[in-house]
Amino acid sequence: MVYETETPTSRKVYDFETLVNRKGKGSSKWNQMIQWNPDVSDGVIPLTVADMEFKTAPEITKGLQLFLEDAVLGYSVPTTGYYEAVIDWQKRRHGFAVEREWIINSPGIVTALFAAVRTYTQPGDGVIIMPPVYYPFYAAIENAGRKLVKNPLINHGDAYAIDFKGLGELCKKQKNKLIIFSSPHNPVGRVWTREELGELAEIVVKNDMIIISDEIHNDLIMPGYEHTVFQTLSDEIAEKTITCTAPSKTFNLAGLCNSNVIIKNETLRAKMVQALTDTASGMVGIMGLEGCRIAYEEGEAWLDHLLPVIDRNQHLVRDYFKNNFPEITAPLVEGTYLQWVNFNKLGMTPQELEKFMHLEAEFFTDEGYIFGEEGAGYERINLAAPTTVIEGSLNRLGAALDRFYQQKLEK
Repeated sequence: MVYETETPTSRKVYDFETLVNRKGKGSSKWNQMIQWNPDVSDGVIPLTVADMEFKTAPEITKGLQLFLEDAVLGYSVPTTGYYEAVIDWQKRRHGFAVEREWIINSPGIVTALFAAVRTYTQPGDGVIIMPPVYYPFYAAIENAGRKLVKNPLINHGDAYAIDFKGLGELCKKQKNKLIIFSSPHNPVGRVWTREELGELAEIVVKNDMIIISDEIHNDLIMPGYEHTVFQTLSDEIAEKTITCTAPSKTFNLAGLCNSNVIIKNETLRAKMVQALTDTASGMVGIMGLEGCRIAYEEGEAWLDHLLPVIDRNQHLVRDYFKNNFPEITAPLVEGTYLQWVNFNKLGMTPQELEKFMHLEAEFFTDEGYIFGEEGAGYERINLAAPTTVIEGSLNRLGAALDRFYQQKLEK
């Protein structure tokens, strides 16, 4: 679908239906698909990693082209214009008043997570997560020799909630020092309410915890929901929060390797800067800096047209299963472009389900078990693709499911 919007100076056209063939072009998700199934049919598109299958926003493409015309691609640091773009974006989209000195650049949020765990805890300390959750959280904790402490979300079937009682008990334990929090939550798609965040903040403050709030999906909010930046709840909680943001999910710029870690507390901020310096991880490339600046200054209209496409796609997925295979449930997400679909009633083990998806259905998603044992039997579907791609993928899966049920009847 092509969207047009009138502006005071020009007419902008956004194309969310043209598919870019990324085969053989170094796309990690496409390469992974071929590793899983070397005989995959032509025209199959992976719906795995949180990486869009849309054309890049034209403002970003053109802006980078203009920048390259007279750029010298040497070592670079953020410009005044860069900081202003980040600050203005956070204020405009989220009501988040950020000071320039709070911003730390990192090649990516995962890099920052690994650094933060090592910086704010000691070997043997406990780090709390709320599974099913983004799988690098596990690696950041375990690779650092810290104790993985799980406080699973409460699964109500069509929605998840935080287990505040369990979290409160875990935070009372002196060895548990840090919480890594996903907001909006990846993979279950929750946009936490202000009330929920307030209860979490109360626990953090009461027990003198530090919290890393991974808000990389905070621009991808579905109609009817509103994201609250965790550290905006109070000055007190801001002093205990490391807020992780980036343009990479919002505008599909992960390949430019740039993120903004926002830390108000001067002591916590100095420790993070030192940790990134010690591992030579604090420098980002000039294209990442410029891409972020352009995206935040000029990409807002593109984002505003993207969100209804994601919403349409998630309704398509929900309704497809509801109408054709009601035993498979796909609740609508509140945020992110990742839909969390429950296949448990098929009666397959996680390994059987994965094999079925890759070889029988050629339906490539992220397997739920990689987000923790709580995700077994689920699939995380990437909705950021042309609607025709989502339709084709569902139809291919439906045909495979029909064969699966027919084989069960014949046994």
